[in-house]
Amino acid sequence: MTFRMVAISAGLGDPSTTRMLADRITDAVQANRPETTVETVSLRGLAHDVTDATLAGFASPRLQHVLDAVMAADGLIAVTPIFKASYTGLFKSFLDVLEADALIGKPVIVAATGGTARHSLAIDFAMRPLFAYMQALVVPTGIFASPHDWGTEGKDTLTGRIDRAAAELASILAGAGTGRQRDEEFDMFSDSMLAAARP
Repeated sequence: MTFRMVAISAGLGDPSTTRMLADRITDAVQANRPETTVETVSLRGLAHDVTDATLAGFASPRLQHVLDAVMAADGLIAVTPIFKASYTGLFKSFLDVLEADALIGKPVIVAATGGTARHSLAIDFAMRPLFAYMQALVVPTGIFASPHDWGTEGKDTLTGRIDRAAAELASILAGAGTGRQRDEEFDMFSDSMLAAARP
C-alpha cells in the first residue's frame, strides 16, 4: 500500500537548515516505509501567496495545490525555525489558511531548528498544542536541531531522534484503516506516548 506524505518546511533562508532537517526526516520515513511518497514544500516561496490568502480569503492556484495535497495526504512532516521561543509567523499563517478539518486524525512529525538548545522546549509548549488543537496525531518523538546537532558531537543524537520519530510514524501508518485496524492504531500511539513519558 502506498502512503502519501507532505513535508512542510518553513525555513526562511536559502539554503536552510530547516529544509535540511525536513529532507533528513523524509529520507528516514521512506527508509522505514519505502512505498511512501513525499512531496516537500518550502513555504518561503509561498510567503506572498499565504499572506494574500489570509487577507483575501482565497488561495492562489499554487497555494491551493499545496493545501489540497495536505488534505489528501496520509501524514505530515512539519518543520519550522524557532524565533523568540515559538514557530514563525509564516508557519502559523500557513496552518491558518488550511481547512479546519485538514489534519483531523492525521499523523504528524513535528520538528524545529534553532540557534540554541533552549528553543527545544518550543516543540512541546508551542507546536504540540497547536497540532492538538487541529486534532492531529502527533508522534511521541519531537525533533529539534541546534547548531550543535549538525556537528560531529551531536549528529548521532539527532539521527537517533529522526529514526525514532520515523519509526513511530511508520507504526501509525501500518495500522491505518477502519474498524479494528483504526483502534489498534490508537492503541499503538497511546502505548508509544506512555513509553516516551517514562523516565
